[in-house]
Amino acid sequence: QVDRYLYHMRLSDDVLLDVMARFQAEMVKGLGRDTNPTATVKMLPSFVRSLPDGSEKGEFLAVDLGGSQFRAHQVKVFDDRKQSSQLESKFYPTPKEVVQGNGVELFDYIADCLLDFMETKNLKHKKLPLGFTFSFPCKQTKLEEGVLLAWTKHFKVRGVQDTDVVNSLRKALQKHKASFIPAGEEPDIDLDVLALVNDTVGTMMTCGYDDQRCEVGLIIGTGTNACYMEEMRHIDLVEGDEGRMCINTEWGAFGDDGALDDLRTEFDRELDLGSLNPGKQLFEKMISSLYLGELVRLILLKMTKEGLLFNGKVSTALLTKGKIEMKHVSAMEKYKEGLSNTKEILTELNLFPSEEDCIAVQHVCTIVSFRSANLCAAALAAILTRLRDNKKLLRMRTTVGIDGGLYKTHPQYAKRLHKVVRRLVPNCDVRFLLSVSGSGKGAAMVTAVAYRLAAQRKQIDAALAPFLLSLETLREVKNKMRTELEYGLKRETQASASVKMLPTYVCGTPDGTEKGKFLALDLGGTNFRVLLVKIKSGRRRSVQMYNKIFAIPLEIMQGTGEELFDHIVQCIADFLEYMGIKGARLPLGFTFSFPCRQASIDKGTLVGWTKGFKATDCEGEDVVDMLREAIRRRNEFDLDIVAVVNDTVGTMMTCGYEDPNCEIGLIAGTGSNVCYMEDMKNIEIVEGNEGKMCINTEWGGFGDNGCINNIRTKYDKEVDEGSLNPGKQRYEKMTSGMYLGEIVRQILIDLTKQGLLFRGQISESLRKRGIFETKFLSQIESDRLALLQVRRILQQLGLDSTCDDSIIVKEVCGAVSKRAAQLCGAGLAAIVEKKRENRGVEHLQITVGVDGTLYKLHPHFSRVLRETVKELAPQCDVTFMLSEDGSGKGAALITAVAKRLHNVGQK
Repeated sequence: QVDRYLYHMRLSDDVLLDVMARFQAEMVKGLGRDTNPTATVKMLPSFVRSLPDGSEKGEFLAVDLGGSQFRAHQVKVFDDRKQSSQLESKFYPTPKEVVQGNGVELFDYIADCLLDFMETKNLKHKKLPLGFTFSFPCKQTKLEEGVLLAWTKHFKVRGVQDTDVVNSLRKALQKHKASFIPAGEEPDIDLDVLALVNDTVGTMMTCGYDDQRCEVGLIIGTGTNACYMEEMRHIDLVEGDEGRMCINTEWGAFGDDGALDDLRTEFDRELDLGSLNPGKQLFEKMISSLYLGELVRLILLKMTKEGLLFNGKVSTALLTKGKIEMKHVSAMEKYKEGLSNTKEILTELNLFPSEEDCIAVQHVCTIVSFRSANLCAAALAAILTRLRDNKKLLRMRTTVGIDGGLYKTHPQYAKRLHKVVRRLVPNCDVRFLLSVSGSGKGAAMVTAVAYRLAAQRKQIDAALAPFLLSLETLREVKNKMRTELEYGLKRETQASASVKMLPTYVCGTPDGTEKGKFLALDLGGTNFRVLLVKIKSGRRRSVQMYNKIFAIPLEIMQGTGEELFDHIVQCIADFLEYMGIKGARLPLGFTFSFPCRQASIDKGTLVGWTKGFKATDCEGEDVVDMLREAIRRRNEFDLDIVAVVNDTVGTMMTCGYEDPNCEIGLIAGTGSNVCYMEDMKNIEIVEGNEGKMCINTEWGGFGDNGCINNIRTKYDKEVDEGSLNPGKQRYEKMTSGMYLGEIVRQILIDLTKQGLLFRGQISESLRKRGIFETKFLSQIESDRLALLQVRRILQQLGLDSTCDDSIIVKEVCGAVSKRAAQLCGAGLAAIVEKKRENRGVEHLQITVGVDGTLYKLHPHFSRVLRETVKELAPQCDVTFMLSEDGSGKGAALITAVAKRLHNVGQK
């Protein structure tokens, strides 16, 4: 009979899945900037951006307003890695004249209670951070500010709505300080309200301290609400998309727009009409303990009037609003005690039930409370599904922190809720963790986390401050680079200059008449390439290339010179065989991307190895001679070695083939270098004053004389000391791809030692030099990459990171790569300014040919570089042109230009 009567209150799984989908849609609406104003589920940002990580410590105060009592707490948090804390509380009544009076009286009362608590605990002389749990819907724009949207739970205080409650509390505290000060003494109570917290958020934070998987908070008591950690990129209402923030859903208002009308019964409507806020908080009225007793009363009243209960006799108790409370419903559902509880309670209410009446009433209570658990489970399942989707997981383990009288005291509620949640989201392994004093300790935990984050922020800022270069510093770098460029060009200072300014004997750029077949060799990293390049001139001008890549094993990179060049010739032989051109004596350009001192275009003496090469008996030797010797030793083929080429020069020539205005080449990749066309009259170390010659600056050595020591950090020094060539190539070590990842690794180690990352644990992988490749910087800094993907990259590196860790790692990568781009830009600004002065023009238009993975693949490097050049050389209009295979095609073009100029010379 009762089942038939309350048929609409029994919800099938299909109905619950539908409720779940409706709630998910409301969440999306609440998170959107344009849709939020009309959303019923307000999805309020709490500005709590981080969960406890176990390193919180200190002494905190918390006050808690939201229930039938006001509470003050003192919380001590111990950093003993055991997640231990100590809570002492005092309860104060909340008189009716206070909760339904005016705002000034309310906050004066809170201040009175808090100062009384401090007096009893002897805390007057301590400066303690204060967390304020205020369990009503608030709009927050920061952690320590909150504007009350509406009162709930029988509170009706005048003059508080639409005002900042933290500000009101601060004013009341200021006013009350005076009452503690004896005449003539200074005030000694110093309180700082650091955080405004909703009790739901407090619950999540309290449980999060004990279980770091906890990222959902749930209250099912007098009121009901849920909060969870949402990805910042989905929260339109708050600037920024890094990290996560706790969202206070305020789900009690779900259905206020009619979305649940098909599920609301006549009893729900009647209850709502008789409430303090008709039409509002409709979901809460179907779930929370404040209303379930009343719902049972209305059902029993109607059933009695229809003669289905108590012989149709309506008692005063059934007619009296609020007479049946949740405690009665809970007691009547204690099945183990049979019907005795039910009979006793109904008798107390003057209802004199029969056994059938007791069974029916017990069943009504069960259906009402079961519907509450079902609806609560459906909305919670929607949140868990959203969390799982955000993390892109097939299966998720998580913890829900939970508090509230209904959950704690009702004999069946918790079991029912767990069962339904697990049925609705079978792909989530959910642990339900009961909160201990969530609203009080939780506010202290939020405050402790805010305190920890503020202290961490200071330490992180201090570590990264040396990487932030002012415009003034960058101008200084530009000017120093200019000075070093001049030193390198002058005969008397060239020997001691840190920027070597090596003449390349490349005296022209392509003019379009180049043609023929050319071989090119490209040695500059761990791979070695051999290319055949066919150049056509005239109207059908084109460049065709065929190439093969060969690896250079580490033992050959760091073996003897003879072994290295024999390996190179072996690779050439394989290629000639492969292409079927072993008999032809082709002109060859040799891209040798290491510092060389040239006496002519086909003579290059190695100044010193870079980029991890260490082959013996090469430094001070002519690499062209070494190549010729190796060819002679093999005695299989012969080649006409026309030019030894630096990859930077090749880059300039490749772009020069497309754009005659290109007179600068830049490499920003594994290494860092620049070349440019200099007027012969300025190159004192080469005879002749006519025309131009390409100068290979070898600017990587800039600063080897100590001139930029003021901007080198302790991390730069560690990277330098651990490198193959300590004290050499200092500028390159601050700007090139080979070293940026290593700088990042050194910073991460330092931050981990300070306890700011990876829970203070330095993993084995983080100790490995070179583990943090520069490609990871490019991936981590990608704007399209969510923090989840950053965490995956770090996991690949064996670094088990939290969301907060990922934010810090991303910030470190950003600081290191931005500095690299700015320093590179400052150096390039010195070159373009020199070109402008050489030409004697007010305004210079010039193209820079660029190559290198850092410039091409890093998401921000090229933009920061261009911006820096524009800022430091405002009279130069610089176009950046991406080079297409400078070291291969460029070597062939240099060889072709050299052949053309040689033929012109002969004629």
